[in-house]
Amino acid sequence: MKLAPYATDWRVSRGRRFDEPASETRTPYSRDRDRIVHSGAFRRLRYKTQVFVAPDGDHFRVRLTHSLEVAQIARTLARALALDEDLTEACALAHDLGHPPFGHSGEDALEVAMAPFGGFDHNAQTLRIVTRLESRYPGWDGLNLSWETLEGLAKHNGPIYLPTWAMAQADADWPLDLAGHSGLEAQVAAMADDIAYDNHDLDDGIRAGLFTVEEVAAAVPFTADCWAAVMRRWPGVAARPNDRLQRLVPELVREQIGRMTADLLAETRMRLAAAAPADAAAVRGAGRTLVGMSADMAGAVRALKDFLRARMYRHPQVARLRDPSEQVVAGLFAVLHDDPSALPGDWAALCPASEPARARHVSDFVAGMTDRYALTLYERLIGPSPLPKDMTT
Repeated sequence: MKLAPYATDWRVSRGRRFDEPASETRTPYSRDRDRIVHSGAFRRLRYKTQVFVAPDGDHFRVRLTHSLEVAQIARTLARALALDEDLTEACALAHDLGHPPFGHSGEDALEVAMAPFGGFDHNAQTLRIVTRLESRYPGWDGLNLSWETLEGLAKHNGPIYLPTWAMAQADADWPLDLAGHSGLEAQVAAMADDIAYDNHDLDDGIRAGLFTVEEVAAAVPFTADCWAAVMRRWPGVAARPNDRLQRLVPELVREQIGRMTADLLAETRMRLAAAAPADAAAVRGAGRTLVGMSADMAGAVRALKDFLRARMYRHPQVARLRDPSEQVVAGLFAVLHDDPSALPGDWAALCPASEPARARHVSDFVAGMTDRYALTLYERLIGPSPLPKDMTT
């Protein structure tokens, strides 16, 4: 497919930090995507919490399935806008690599533990993983990804004016123009993340019985309109009670994703027409984000987020695991920081003696854990797990 003039062109990439021979079969960005997929950090996403702690049920999303769903939406959007699909997909697949176990509870615990040592941020941790912590190549640390992929991961949430220590360290290794805007591919991946988790969290929340589709529709006009369209389209299915959850709720999710993506494409094309960027450099210099939704759709999405925050993320069945999850992560950090010899293998051998390097080394290890490994190690080093024995919602 011919790329749009404003797409990121791999032929004029800024390259990699460590020079490598070009591939005969893949572009630099497709190689980046493949390196991410083959990384240990990507595999571990299978056992990392999205919203529900992973043992809660086989059908709920985890970080890995969420990342795959983000990549699917992002690639579709990139194709429609004639952008580089491989770069878009690489940014989407890697965007959550830095998340610690137990989702936002684990991150909150690490932020507190690391406060005296410069703090913790999962987005910066993603950069740390792909530039330092993955050790799959004999010639360098990290995955040696292209500059444009690293830029997209760094600016997943937009320009960075006050980088954390980890982000500043990555930028010092190889400047990423942190205060500027990213290319369109990274902007698309960021919006695909929002679209994916809003809709799939809605799906998981209904499946878990935290709320009904009717309750969502009563609170969110956008969902009410989409649900009415689904019911009109499938009146026979709507009459069969068991099929409402199994067939119509997924159809609602598809309806909402379809409308959100259609709105995003229309709004983005309008912004591109107004800005008229001649190339990817002009996109970065536009001074604003060019990929986005209309004001009306953005308002609808905020209403959906507000509902999910109140009825899902703060639901007692989700909240009951928050404190115990934080206790596991905080406890592991404290024990390993006090006695780094309890770290396994090379992690113990390579642990720095001085601070803050020592704390950051321990934080790297804890952040890389899966939920189940964290529970196993907690029980071995500290005692019985504080999480409820019944972890089903």
